[in-house]
Amino acid sequence: MPETAAALGFCPPSPGSGLPGRAGVILAGTLNRIESIGFRCLRFRLSPVPDMTAVIPVDDDDLFEGSTMTFGEHLEELRACLIRGGIGLVVGVVIGFFVAKPVVHLIESPLRRALGDYYTERAIEAFDAWQPRRAGGATLPYTRSEVVDAVERHGLSFDLREVHPGRLPGRQRPAAAEKPFDLESLEPILLWQPLARDSRVSITTLSAQEAFGIYVKAALLVGFVLAGPWILYQLWTFVAAGLYPHEKRLVHLFLPVSTGLFLAGVGLAFFFVFDFVLSYLLAFNEWLGLDPDPRISEWLSFVLILPVGFGLGFQLPLVMVFLDRLGIVESETFTSQWRTALVVICITAAILTPADPYSMLFLAAPLAALYFGGIGLCRYTNASQ
Repeated sequence: MPETAAALGFCPPSPGSGLPGRAGVILAGTLNRIESIGFRCLRFRLSPVPDMTAVIPVDDDDLFEGSTMTFGEHLEELRACLIRGGIGLVVGVVIGFFVAKPVVHLIESPLRRALGDYYTERAIEAFDAWQPRRAGGATLPYTRSEVVDAVERHGLSFDLREVHPGRLPGRQRPAAAEKPFDLESLEPILLWQPLARDSRVSITTLSAQEAFGIYVKAALLVGFVLAGPWILYQLWTFVAAGLYPHEKRLVHLFLPVSTGLFLAGVGLAFFFVFDFVLSYLLAFNEWLGLDPDPRISEWLSFVLILPVGFGLGFQLPLVMVFLDRLGIVESETFTSQWRTALVVICITAAILTPADPYSMLFLAAPLAALYFGGIGLCRYTNASQ
């Protein structure tokens, strides 16, 4: 320390010097600290760099190791994925314009079938309820078995009317005379036509441009259905870069199951639930004394809401497993709160379906079964870990 002070031109104060003793002590302590820090820095520069990998373990599954993408580059990658997905959607819509007409006929087929059954049943009820206007009067020209055979096997519809046989075209009419209308001499007659040509079964539009709008909506629907897997794949390629391998395996397992459950819900709604729902709604029209005259635009909205609601509702088991794997809700909680879950299922089914009890019950019942199936799936996945 004295050598360092001398080299810097400082010397400890002598007893005869004018420098106070306290200041000399402070200066000497400061120089001592500087000398100590300098030697430490010199030793650090000359010593070999330690191997940090021996101290900090390297994660072989770290997907972001060596990544140099900035936030802007990530946004550019997302933009590229969205553009590719949009191109796929445009291609799907273009294809949809070529097949929109049969798709419209496919969508309206459940409604046409329900309307045909509705008016046929009403006609048969009118046939059964008909009575002659006078004792010994003319009876119906067909038996009930003949009418049912014509309706079910030949696809015919009929209207029950009454006429004066002598006033039909081609018959010789009696001389005109002033007399009242002869109500008692009316005789029944059935007017037959193919059910497909019955005007009551046809679906109407209220404006000239409505049909074009329906055609465009059908093309968009086909485009979304065709391009849906491609769009999901593009989004998956962007998201998968941020997932670890075990998370990727989980998604690879759940994605096909989710698709299958969604298609099962849509198929159940379109091929099974529609008939019951339409029968109920048309019976309600009959109870109110109203004749339904459905529009294709309103029916298309109904067709989209009900199957999509069923498809989303059928994702319940996967949502339960996902929450259980994340530790948000455990399987024991699902088991103990099953009564509350059933109430929530009924409320959700009422929201996802139109305002009729049949569609709500047909969605709530499978959801309840899927809920208990989800509990079993949560226990299975926990036991397999």
